[in-house]
Amino acid sequence: MLKTPRSRGLLNGLLLMLLALWGGFIPFVGPYFDFGFGSGDAWVYNSDRLVLSILPAIAVFVGGLFLLASANRPVAVLGSWLAALGGLWFVVGTTIAPLWNAGAGKPLGGQARQIAEQLSFFQGLGAVIIMLAAVALGRFLVVGVREARRAEAGRVERAEAGRVERERAAPAEDRAHGSTAAPQWEEQERPRHDDRQPAGDGGHAGPGAQLRRRLGGTGRPRGRE
Repeated sequence: MLKTPRSRGLLNGLLLMLLALWGGFIPFVGPYFDFGFGSGDAWVYNSDRLVLSILPAIAVFVGGLFLLASANRPVAVLGSWLAALGGLWFVVGTTIAPLWNAGAGKPLGGQARQIAEQLSFFQGLGAVIIMLAAVALGRFLVVGVREARRAEAGRVERAEAGRVERERAAPAEDRAHGSTAAPQWEEQERPRHDDRQPAGDGGHAGPGAQLRRRLGGTGRPRGRE
């Protein structure tokens, strides 16, 4: 039950990885189009961009990679949570950044462009990431009917293989148990019928008794008197 189809998280994982690349690189390439925060120069690195953009983008990218490549349910659930936390930081990061005297800077352009920058860099981007991560998490937390049937078939197959292996390792007498062969005590030699036959009329014993009388202690026939 811990295994899932690899294709289950393929689409969500791919989309999350693409959004993570956007969130991590847009602060550095946005100034080429006069689209960004703070400095109008491209590829400007500072600690604010590290905390507010790069680190959450890394979390989302790793979570999407887990969803994309893993066929293990716990690993996929971990990737979903990791991506959701990264998206959550995109949403609330700029709001709580003033607590440590940090911030993304002043948005570039007019009012409409500033709204677009705020949504595409942080709040809107984080909301879309959280939605995709939540959908993926729900899909991996639910066990489908086909998965349950496949798991049951796997259990039956393993039980059958174990039974065959035990039969091969069992002794020969255990493998013959339940056959129609007679038990060992029935195969012992039965007493001869002529030895237990009483003497007939006229005082004559059976052939077995006459043979014993004729044989002496040495096993040789006695002579006539």
